This record gives sequence, structure tokens and C-alpha cells, in this order.
Amino acid sequence: MLAGLHAPMAPAANTDPIRIGLVLDLSGPFAEYGLQMQAGIKAFMKQRGDKVAGRPIELIVRDSTGPHPDVGKRVAQELLTREKVDILAGFGFSNVALAVAPMATQSKTPMIIMNAGASPITTASPYIVRTSFTLGQASDVMGRWAADNGIKKVMTIIADYAPGADAEEHFSRAYRAAGGEIVSGVRVPISNRDFAPYLQRVKNERPDAVFVFLPSGEPIIAFMKGYQERGLEADGIKAIAAFGADDGELPALGKSALGLISSQIYTPAHDSEKNRQFVKDFKEFDKHGLVPNFISVGAYDGMALIYAAVEKLNGDVSDGAKVVEAMKDWSHESPRGPISIDPETRDIIQNIYLRRVEEVDGKLVNVEFDKFENVKDPGKM
Repeated sequence: MLAGLHAPMAPAANTDPIRIGLVLDLSGPFAEYGLQMQAGIKAFMKQRGDKVAGRPIELIVRDSTGPHPDVGKRVAQELLTREKVDILAGFGFSNVALAVAPMATQSKTPMIIMNAGASPITTASPYIVRTSFTLGQASDVMGRWAADNGIKKVMTIIADYAPGADAEEHFSRAYRAAGGEIVSGVRVPISNRDFAPYLQRVKNERPDAVFVFLPSGEPIIAFMKGYQERGLEADGIKAIAAFGADDGELPALGKSALGLISSQIYTPAHDSEKNRQFVKDFKEFDKHGLVPNFISVGAYDGMALIYAAVEKLNGDVSDGAKVVEAMKDWSHESPRGPISIDPETRDIIQNIYLRRVEEVDGKLVNVEFDKFENVKDPGKM
């Protein structure tokens, strides 16, 4: 080496925090969505730590208050412009996710969907990747299963918003293709809690089953109580659902939940060591007596996806397109079982489980009795 010349110094590693902006529902009737996500995220970070590729992970949380696109856009704008987050994540409702999607595209910010289930969401921006589900996955499976198990005529009752439309479309398509008949269907407001007139119509039409998709929480509880009170089970009309009632909702339903058959991505009784550890860690961070469900596991896996991409890029998240590219074709052993990201659609591929509400040791639980493996979103096939 010539005198006076020195080898160039290696650039210093970036140790600034990676800022993740979380758009969560933390107030109003759907506050449990945000609480489930928070506990799932904290459970993952307990297992993996709060640093990745030498960079601290910083969470900045904003309340989107429920299915309110204007609020979602406002808080996402604040996260992007004032907080200058590197990644957006969360999103309990599809209409909020779809409203924010153009902002992710404009700012070139990766946007991780941890819950919202409408099929078109990943087509709304090239920066969106989903770790939750699509309603098409669960509904298509339920349609095929129902037709193959002696259910010849069905009436549908679904919530009148994007995921409900997805559920209705994909259940009906799969069910009819397998030889089933849809005798009629109704859409109810997302805020509806009185199902008496709809259930009376089911009773009058006497199908073999009623297929239902409603938001988690109060709506499905009100529906199942009405189903029992009106004597539909006694009449031999089965209740089948995409997603159905979560284990945390079963105590409020009581015996009225017995026999409900649902297609779902996750149950806390799923038999794996990974899931048992997740349930244990979830309970450590939950302060509200919740039971882990599909929302918390979607958030857990969303963080796993973010960590994997950051590691693959050695901590450099400055180029949003490269972050998204690093997420394509990712696979992971989740508490729900094996999952992966479809590199063509940026949507999740996963098992869908058939579950029946049963009483086990004096407690109502969703018991898995069948599964469909490696299910893609049928809306993109």
C-alpha cells in the first residue's frame, strides 16, 4: 500500500430502530381485535427478542376504532408523515385496509395485513402482503365439505360488507359446483344484532343447513342464541359457518353453540408444541381474559414475516419494494400449522380446519376433525 493511503472504512451498521406503525382497533365494539393483535405481537417478540439484524424494533400504535375508513386513513397518514414508519401493519377491517392501500403505494411502504380478509386487498397495492386469511379460503372449503357430507340445500346469512360478500360468493360457487342448492340468501347490516326475522325465514324455508358469516364477537353470539331459541337445531337445520365462534366466545354462547360446524385457520387447542408455547406466551401479555384466536395468530405471523424479511436484507429496509420482494415465497411453521406466502399474489397459503363445538371436560371447545391442506385464495386462482 502506498504511503499516505488508507483502505476505505466499511460503512457503519445501521442501528437505528425499525419503526412499525400499527393500525389497530382499540376502542368501540371491535376493540378485542386490536387487543388480540397486541398480545400476539408481544408473544412473538418475547420469543424472538426486540432486535433483528442488529436493529431495535419500535412499535408505534394508532387506534382505527373499527370499520371506519376515514379514521384509518387519518391515522395511517400520521404514521407515514409524522412518525415516518418503515412498515405499516395491523388492519382489522377490509374497508380500512382498502382505504389505506393507495397511501402505501404512494409512499412505497410495505403494508402487512394481519387480519382483514377480503380477497382483493393484496391486489389494491403492490406493497401489501397478508399473513391472516381470505374469506374465500374458509368459505370455499366449507362449500366443498357441506356438499360432500349430505347437505343438499342451504340458505345463507352473511354480513353486508366486503368479507361477507367474499364468503357468500366462494361458499356458493364451491357448494353449487359440488351439486348443492342455495335456496335463498340474505345480507344483514354489519351492526345488526337482531336475527329473529332472518332465522324465522330459515325456519319457514327448512333447508338442510344455514351457512353464516358474521364478524367475530357479538354478532355471531346473537345469531347462535337466536338459532337455538327459534328451534332450528331441533328442526334438523344445521348451522355451518366460515370462521364461526371463537373459543373465547363459547362461554357466552353456552349450550347454544353445541354442534356448530365451522371452517377456520386456527383453534387454541391445535395440537402442536409451537401452538402450546404461543398460547402460554399470549396469556402472559393479555390483561383482559382473552383466549387467543385467528386474529392474534395472524399478528404473530405478521411479525415473523417482518423479522424474516429484515434478516434477509441484513437490516436494510430503506427500499420498500425490496422488503416486499424479500417476503415473497416465505414459509414458516406457525402456531396454526405450516404457512407460506404465494410469490405471485403476496397472499397466504395455509391449512383450513373443519371444527365442531363440543363439550370436553365440562368446557365448550372447537374440536378440529378434518383439514384441507395448503389452501390458496380461490379468488386469485
